[in-house]
Amino acid sequence: MITQAEIMQFVSSIVYSLLGLVVFSFAFWILTKILPFSVKKEIVEDENTALGIILGALVVGLAIIIAAAIS
Repeated sequence: MITQAEIMQFVSSIVYSLLGLVVFSFAFWILTKILPFSVKKEIVEDENTALGIILGALVVGLAIIIAAAIS
């Protein structure tokens, strides 16, 4: 049997996950507006591996910060 506390934990997990996605999406959108070049062009057309690695590290760093702030 599922208890009321388990349902509340599940709902809060969903809410915090959505909140984290919104904050992460906003931060990434800000990043693409701040950079003086097109991120999509650099990665897709120019195959800039270094930029891909930097963006990957940025994504992981943002995720860690958001997870720590939410929990």
